[in-house]
Amino acid sequence: MERARFAHQVAEKRRLIKQYKMERERQQKLEEEEEIKRLRKELIPKAQLMPYFDRPFVPRRSKKQLTVPREPKFCIPHKTIKCCRMSCNDMSGPSRLQHLPSYVEKAEALYQQRGQLKEEQLMKKIQILVGEEEKLRMPIAQGLPWTTDEPKCLIKPPVKKNTIPIDLKLHSDIRVVERARFAHQVAEKGR
Repeated sequence: MERARFAHQVAEKRRLIKQYKMERERQQKLEEEEEIKRLRKELIPKAQLMPYFDRPFVPRRSKKQLTVPREPKFCIPHKTIKCCRMSCNDMSGPSRLQHLPSYVEKAEALYQQRGQLKEEQLMKKIQILVGEEEKLRMPIAQGLPWTTDEPKCLIKPPVKKNTIPIDLKLHSDIRVVERARFAHQVAEKGR
C-alpha cells in the first residue's frame, strides 16, 4: 500500500515537472517569436522620401556659439641658480642669484624657431611649384609636322593588272559527284 502511494507520488511529481518544463519551453518560444517579430519590424528597410527639387536648398546658419581657443597654462615654477661671483672684489659680498628664462619662455622661443623653419620650408616648396607651373605654361616652339612643312606631291603607284578569277574546284564538291556516280553504278548492277 505504501509502495503504491509512493509510486503514485513519484509519478505525480514527474508529471508536474514535465508540465512545468513544457510550460517554460512554450513561454521561451513565445518570447523568442516576439523578439524576432520586433527585430524584423526594426530591420525592415524603409525608403526615404524623395527630396523636393522644385524648392531651392537654402543653407541655414548655425545658432551655436563659436568656440574660443584658450592659451595653454604651463605650471612650471621658475628655477633659479647661483651664479659665479662676477669679480674678485665681489667675493666677500653675498652671491647674487640670476633667474634663468622660464620653461614657458624657452618653449615659446622653440615654437617660434620651429615656426620660422616650417614657414621657410613652405615658401621654398611654393616657389618650386610656381616655377614648375610657369615652365608648363610657357609654350615651347615646336615645328610643324613633316606633312605641313613642305607639301610634297607623292608619285602614284603603278596600276595593277586586272585579276582573272580562277575556277575553283572544292574537294567536297568532287567527292559528292564521285559518290553520286558510284551510287548510280551500284543501282544499275542491282537491277
